[in-house]
Amino acid sequence: MRAHLCGIKTAWTEAVSPEAAAAEIARAVGVGMAQLVVFFSPDYDPETLLRALEAQVPGTAIAGCTTSGTICPEGGIDRGLVAIAFPRSGFRIVSTLLDAIDNLDVERTASAVRALRRTLDPEYDRAGDPARRPERCFALSLIDGLANAEETVVSAIAWALDGIPLVGGSAGDDLTFRDAVVLHGGRIHRRAAVLMLVETDYPVQIFKSDNFEPTRTKFVVTASDGERRIVHELNAEPAAREYAMAVGLDPERLSPMSFAAYPLAVKVGGEYFCRSIRHLNPDGSLSFFCAIDEGVVLTLAEPRDIVATTRAELSRLDDLIGGIDLIIGFECVLRRLDAEGRQVRQSIADLYRRYSVVGFETYGEQYRAMHLNQTFTGIAIGKLPQ
Repeated sequence: MRAHLCGIKTAWTEAVSPEAAAAEIARAVGVGMAQLVVFFSPDYDPETLLRALEAQVPGTAIAGCTTSGTICPEGGIDRGLVAIAFPRSGFRIVSTLLDAIDNLDVERTASAVRALRRTLDPEYDRAGDPARRPERCFALSLIDGLANAEETVVSAIAWALDGIPLVGGSAGDDLTFRDAVVLHGGRIHRRAAVLMLVETDYPVQIFKSDNFEPTRTKFVVTASDGERRIVHELNAEPAAREYAMAVGLDPERLSPMSFAAYPLAVKVGGEYFCRSIRHLNPDGSLSFFCAIDEGVVLTLAEPRDIVATTRAELSRLDDLIGGIDLIIGFECVLRRLDAEGRQVRQSIADLYRRYSVVGFETYGEQYRAMHLNQTFTGIAIGKLPQ
């Protein structure tokens, strides 16, 4: 357990049973906290875990999701649970659930987000003139990463936030792609998203960090199923074969490690963003973590030094907010695989320990109005009140 200067407590456990995990977290964070956010392995039965947490920390709101790995000051935990407990002093938190996100009603979602803003701040004006300074607020999103809906969800949320910055992650399930869940309001939810709005007395700064740069190798998506995020053809050739030939790999041996080492990116507004491959399908098509439509130009990217780029971003944030107290971070599971393949995972863990990073490994990351892949996003919280 770690108690931070801002009053947040973070705790983690690798206990095998959900009851034991909940008991360990409760002993670490205590009672009387305003909000508990948990990121946990799909090895736990989510219903059992939720009921155990409710029994151990009565009166505390609980939100969370399944992951493909968790992050804590001790480094990455492949199996287990990480918890972030917000105090009642210095933080004001409201939350809502967005359901049926695979058939999202954008107007209804925007109305729900604006209503949430008014709950946080009753003086909030419908015209979008916030009564409180946006830089003291941030939004956290936890989205079912198997609903294939992040782009629509993030766009609708960001539209209604009126300047409050958004970061978050897509719930995963250890790369099995079978079942991811989110927790909210005492229930387990699928095909849903949790949105939390946080106002704080402490300095905060959202960020994103990646470690790739574009090459001259291009692919045009010539056949795809955008709704299912499947690309059938690149450059009018079977997608897996065309991709594998470009990176010098056997099409039948493509794996998540391959996709982590050779990412694809799309150019938006003059900046490149990753559009990572999820897995190879038996018919030679490729499934992606993001929506990919026909006509999109994908650029093969090559990784830069992941340790150096991460260190530089965390150092920049530390200077910007006058000292980092902790970071709530959302890191693509493919970044973890890439770090493992390059044998630098321990160096990344050392950085996360130094800057008190807590969070989870995702099926996608949210940053403002964008849904991203192979990126590290998050919110840095400062040590001293503003």
